[in-house]
Amino acid sequence: MTARIDHLVTSGTFALDGGEWDVDNNVWIVGDDTEAIVIDAAHDAAAIEAALAGRTLRAIVCTHAHNDHIDAAPALADATGAPILLHPDDLPLWQQTHPDRTPDGTLADGQEITVAGTTLTVLHTPGHAPGAVCLYAPELGTVFTGDTLFQGGPGATGRSFSSFPTIIDSIRDRLLTLPGDTKVRTGHGDPTTIGAEAPQLDEWIKRGH
Repeated sequence: MTARIDHLVTSGTFALDGGEWDVDNNVWIVGDDTEAIVIDAAHDAAAIEAALAGRTLRAIVCTHAHNDHIDAAPALADATGAPILLHPDDLPLWQQTHPDRTPDGTLADGQEITVAGTTLTVLHTPGHAPGAVCLYAPELGTVFTGDTLFQGGPGATGRSFSSFPTIIDSIRDRLLTLPGDTKVRTGHGDPTTIGAEAPQLDEWIKRGH
């Protein structure tokens, strides 16, 4: 049985550089009827645990460490026993939200995470955050992009720890090389495809997001 993708939207606050914004976050659950991983434990650990419906949680994978993507991770880990995985380059951001708790494991470019017989490959895609990663699951025809790539453009780079040239390089070199029909499941908002976004690269560069 191939893994399926379940989707949950949770709401809360994004805080960075002294500002706060109300946000809705996509939480992605990849697995089958017995086991799963959670991509970005945002805002509401109880709601995420309920969506797991008794399945064994193998890992809580953080696409990056902005607070709105990790604020519920420790509570979910405590409730399920699952390890929290984060790219080490995002530890400074993580520590802003969870100074007394460290992730349980690291993510690295090329690392493979297998759940329910399906493999997701970690792609290090810095720019929105230094340790930002995407997760590519070719068997599911999907890439989970966190806040690196959205419908209509790259993630924001106007705050601390971010870089517009770096995110453009990440998208060009790591994401737009994927098959055009690959579905892009984002950290916020609606999905898109690689093929829909690729022609817009030059326009994004001109706009200088």
